[in-house]
Amino acid sequence: MRSLISILELSVEELDQLITTAKDIIDHPEKYWDCCKHKKLATLFFEPSTRTRLSFEAAMLELGGTVLGFSEASSSSASKGESVADTAKIVSCYADIIAMRHPREGAPFVASQAASIPVINAGDGGHNHPTQTLADLLTISRELGRLDNLTIGLCGDLKYGRTVHSLIEATSRYTGVKFVLISPKELKIPGFIRYNVLEKHQVPYIETTSLEEAMPQLDVLYMTRIQQERFEDPCEYERLKDSYILNTDKMQLAKEKMCVMHPLPRVNEISIKVDDDPRAAYFRQALNGKYMRMALILKLLEEAKNPTKVAFDTTGLVSDKICSNPKCISAVEQELPHLSRITDAAENIHRCIYCEQRV
Repeated sequence: MRSLISILELSVEELDQLITTAKDIIDHPEKYWDCCKHKKLATLFFEPSTRTRLSFEAAMLELGGTVLGFSEASSSSASKGESVADTAKIVSCYADIIAMRHPREGAPFVASQAASIPVINAGDGGHNHPTQTLADLLTISRELGRLDNLTIGLCGDLKYGRTVHSLIEATSRYTGVKFVLISPKELKIPGFIRYNVLEKHQVPYIETTSLEEAMPQLDVLYMTRIQQERFEDPCEYERLKDSYILNTDKMQLAKEKMCVMHPLPRVNEISIKVDDDPRAAYFRQALNGKYMRMALILKLLEEAKNPTKVAFDTTGLVSDKICSNPKCISAVEQELPHLSRITDAAENIHRCIYCEQRV
């Protein structure tokens, strides 16, 4: 049964097809009103969400389906100690497709291995957020008319910002894309993105701490929130939370056709005065998320009509190393096997199969 845990599980051709479907939904919504009649989406949200959860629910309802699920861990059997795998097996009895958000990195992957229906990763800790990336791709395509030959600036929390990680993985596969990574040194891009994506595939990027210096060269500026919930040390959050604030003065440095995006919610990293700038696309971006989730639900449910067993890749797996990432699902679900994959034999680099952190 095919699921979507990482954006890399979709080929560029499939990404383009999803964008085409989403645009057709926008132009001809009536064609899709009954496509998911008698189908049920289970939204399993173990941490708070507004946009992602509601856009999944709106997507399924506008396709003619129904929705069941929960919006916080305390209202599920997780509060009684039920494992992610058992939850996925149980929900597979009641629904046709699952959208899961979880604070533990790797949780949706574990669910996908246990479920008998498709599982969509709706965000796992600071790891991945593939459906936000689908929204981002549709937004860039609609705002700028292309996905290639772009200079993309990513600003703020690049360490824990799962939307940033997924966006780099997706857009780096298009021709002529380069990145400007703007962050404090404490929140720089993590190693599994730097080495597995950017350097492995020779994608051009530069790192800077200055948003002002980067602005004139950008086609896309992707602002992110400094995420308080990802910090174990409150003092560290307080020190970094106002690192970057986009205002109208900084917007004057940007290209006339530059596109400003943000996965939302914002705190104060974008001034509300920027909202009136035609280059501010973040609220249009939120709407685009619904259309791309509609397209993805249609794709996965169609493929589920003729299910094929997706073999788990065992290449380079070893079981003698324990992941030290405290946010990994393997840190709390003790019966999960501690597995890592050799990603660079020459340098003896192993990465956890759940959270992709080096072990």
